[in-house]
Amino acid sequence: MKPLILLICLSTLAACATVDGAGRDMQSAGQAISQEARQAQSGM
Repeated sequence: MKPLILLICLSTLAACATVDGAGRDMQSAGQAISQEARQAQSGM
């Protein structure tokens, strides 16, 4: 029973780290797009 609980806990932690990383990647992409849009609007 303990190995099963340990496996579930580790899987949950791994999923959280993956979702967190994906969120950071999407945030970075959004910031890059926003910066490019600002530069295009200002005529640079």
